[in-house]
Order: sequence, then C-alpha cells, then structure tokens
Amino acid sequence: MGSNRPQRAGELRSPPVARSLIHLDTSFLIRALGAESSESKDLRLWLEAGARVAVSSVAWTEFLCGPLERRQLELASAIVGEPVAFTGEDSRLAAELFNSTGRRRRSIGDCMIAAAAMRLAASLATANKTDFRRFTSLKLA
Repeated sequence: MGSNRPQRAGELRSPPVARSLIHLDTSFLIRALGAESSESKDLRLWLEAGARVAVSSVAWTEFLCGPLERRQLELASAIVGEPVAFTGEDSRLAAELFNSTGRRRRSIGDCMIAAAAMRLAASLATANKTDFRRFTSLKLA
C-alpha cells in the first residue's frame, strides 16, 4: 500500500487510516447498513480514506443470525468480503480476555471478536464501546 520512498516537498501523504485495518463488530455492521446512521457515515469516511475493513467469522455469524434482508446481506458482503477466520491463536487470546475480565456471562462472543481484531492489530468499530473498553489492549475505531 505505502511506499518506502521519501516524501517530496509539497506531496500529500495519505492519512494514517489509509494504511489501517478496521474490524467491524456486529452492532456496527448492522447500524452501518442504515443510510443515515453515524456508523454509515463513519464507514464511508474510512473507505474514502482508503482504510481496509473486515469482519471476523464470529461477528459475521452473529450478523447472519438476522433478521436480515437479502439486499442487506449483499451490501454487507460487498463491503467486508470474506470473513476473517477465527484461529487457534484467537481462541487462546479470547479465553485469556474472558478469564482476565471477570468471566462475565454472555461476553465470550465479545472476547472472540476482540481477539480476532487484536491478532491482526486492527481497530475495532463497534456501536457498543462500553462492551469492549474492558479490553485494554484493543484499539477502538
């Protein structure tokens, strides 16, 4: 994406987001499909700036549970492409996050989504920031 050549005088560099990877949480993806939502506006700005967006297979599974219209599925698929696989490394990190943050019921999905983003050094875009703030090593978009 970026080159290693020196910047020339007067040349504009891409904003930092252009080289970044942003993982979308289920809540963010659902809301981003609404044309007037703040999530939709953020997503458009990131894409226009050249950011790469992705979704973990865990968040994608939650998204597919719907309810979901066909056009929403097609649009989401076009935006994020193939979901990022959940790996053994993600499993270990998710368990560590779960155990170190109080073993809260119903939080394992958030731990898994956070772990996948953290493995790839991605920022996580979520509409539920309070659910993810407890993961201190996770960058929120």
